[in-house]
Amino acid sequence: MIVAAGDALWDNGTVCGKMFTMTCTRPRNPIPHQCMGKSVTIKIVDHFPGCPSTIDLSREAFAIITNPVASIINVDYK
Repeated sequence: MIVAAGDALWDNGTVCGKMFTMTCTRPRNPIPHQCMGKSVTIKIVDHFPGCPSTIDLSREAFAIITNPVASIINVDYK
């Protein structure tokens, strides 16, 4: 599972290649039952400059932790 890091996390590439475990914590739109209660381990492989989010998940990683129609969610990662 791969992701791109936004400016807030990228830190001049210091996170490139790092692994994180992510969990959906809260939806950011009114669609019910978005968070699936699962976690996914991801690897940061790219920078997404100007991204308003911290992390841009691949479709596969996103679908594991939330309903794919959610589009924007809050996550906890470590």
